[in-house]
Amino acid sequence: MTYPVTTPGQLRAVLQALRRARTLTQVELGERVGVSQKRIARIEGDPGVTGFDQIARLVAALGGQLVIEVGAKARAKPPPSAKHERW
Repeated sequence: MTYPVTTPGQLRAVLQALRRARTLTQVELGERVGVSQKRIARIEGDPGVTGFDQIARLVAALGGQLVIEVGAKARAKPPPSAKHERW
């Protein structure tokens, strides 16, 4: 199943729904990820301020994976040249 996420609010809802669908408490999920229940509650409450690393570990612990999908509109544009990219 695919869950498109474009906002932190959507991510919040997906993370909570996945945890509940797997009948995991925040404590149990925290044990799987190696963080406290309080940290899981903070991540679920405001995932927009959580680092990618923790979000990725949380999603993996819930049996999912993060995927970046490029839509048809974006594919029509050529990728930026390496000399213009700033990371």
